[in-house]
Amino acid sequence: MRGVLQMAAEKAGWGKPLAAEHYHGIACFGCFSSYMAEVVEISMENAQPRVHRVVGVIDCGQVINPAILEQQIQGGVIYALANALRAKITIDKGRVVQGNFDDYEPIRMNEAPVVEAYFVQSTEVPTGAGEPPVPPLASALCNAVFAATKKRVRVLPVVS
Repeated sequence: MRGVLQMAAEKAGWGKPLAAEHYHGIACFGCFSSYMAEVVEISMENAQPRVHRVVGVIDCGQVINPAILEQQIQGGVIYALANALRAKITIDKGRVVQGNFDDYEPIRMNEAPVVEAYFVQSTEVPTGAGEPPVPPLASALCNAVFAATKKRVRVLPVVS
């Protein structure tokens, strides 16, 4: 885990100057013998985070198809970002209220950040890559919001 955390920080330029009013957050996660770290770069617009860039690094053993792994990381990041920012399921009288993308809104193309995907070179047996990109995103996003506002986010979704 330390290796992916250090590599993500390095690839994202952690500690180096960012664009004006841009902030970083970082988090890591491990499951299925894989380790994932992500750095999220945001700015605040109308008191809400705008995600500009996500750098993700995974150690999932030997990579069989780098292009598919990159796509898996990008898809996991976008899925997690939608859920962290605004997606929620509510129940009213035992039924789900949301029925389509007009009330369960995914990340739109104009909102999608640049997602950079990296992986650790390894000769170890391949492990899981589907779930690891999802969990660290919300934590990294909330850490970036804290860097920008000095206020902790304790409830998801971030945007109400």
